[in-house]
Amino acid sequence: MAVTREERLSDSPLVESIWHVEAESDGCDIVSADMSWDMIISQQYGKTNLCVWGPMTKAVLIPHTEGSEALGIRFKPGTYLYDVPTYSQLNAGMILPEASDKSFWLHSSTWELPTYENVETFIDRLVRGGLLGRDAVVEAALQGQLPDVSLRSVQRRFLRITGLTQRTMRAIERAQQAASLLGRGTPILDAVFEAGYADQQHMTKSLKHLLGQTPAQIAGIRNIE
Repeated sequence: MAVTREERLSDSPLVESIWHVEAESDGCDIVSADMSWDMIISQQYGKTNLCVWGPMTKAVLIPHTEGSEALGIRFKPGTYLYDVPTYSQLNAGMILPEASDKSFWLHSSTWELPTYENVETFIDRLVRGGLLGRDAVVEAALQGQLPDVSLRSVQRRFLRITGLTQRTMRAIERAQQAASLLGRGTPILDAVFEAGYADQQHMTKSLKHLLGQTPAQIAGIRNIE
């Protein structure tokens, strides 16, 4: 195995999960499309930096080198970071300026880099400082509620806060659902129907673009595990 990974949930209402990876050798990993954005603290060649990485609308190969480590905070869709608009980081990342070996600059202030254990304290400080929040309109729409604004306003708000359209989000959710079904041993044709694809060709094209693997590859790899 080229990379070891651990992941945990968070009691913060803004955070999807907290993850940590360490590369045991040089290689590449597939990073799938995802509706969330991440803060990533990476260590490589003795240097540490913090990167804000936006949502992914396609699967990409990310290289890693032996001995490198990364701590990631994955935020729930609808969470925003003041000064770093999510939509400006779609399929890309931005390294925040370094203040010292253990701190970085954000909104004219220095912030200590978090650890795997104290991420929640770090998140609370950002919230109290007014730099991190959750958009009420986007949150309501994600929960299937109808905000008291026009559909066009909701669509514009979605795009501005998340960097994604609702249609793109639904496509990613459908691909993730199909992968989950395949991973549980559901036959490919049944997964096509249950995930709501028009046909097998449609699902194959979607999963290859969004997850970087065909249905057969997902089913084979997941079932071996």
